[in-house]
Amino acid sequence: MTDTDAIRQTIANAEKHQNDTDEFIALHTADALIVNIAGRRVLGRGAIREAMERALATPLAKVLTRTEIVDIRFTTPDVALVSCMKHVSDEREDGGELPAKGSLTYVVAREGDDWKIALAQTTPIVS
Repeated sequence: MTDTDAIRQTIANAEKHQNDTDEFIALHTADALIVNIAGRRVLGRGAIREAMERALATPLAKVLTRTEIVDIRFTTPDVALVSCMKHVSDEREDGGELPAKGSLTYVVAREGDDWKIALAQTTPIVS
């Protein structure tokens, strides 16, 4: 598998496991940073796990996303920027004020034979 294919698989797994805390957390570096579509910043696997567990215990579990990779660029042989379009499906009864899509940027880093998410940052697209 090429590095690009492996990165695509990591991003696909993040989408697949968005409601499975253990699998999702395993895709991230120890000091990963996530900035979600609402602007909340969460630093480190422990804090990401805690935030995710809290969110999944609420109606936020019904907010699902689909990720479309637009571009992958290597900054070094072991680090890549992944530009994506995030599509948001908000199935909550009260439906929040979340935008239907956002620009999602990942920084992924090679750890051994795996590619891990070091940063995920979503900028809402408001139309």
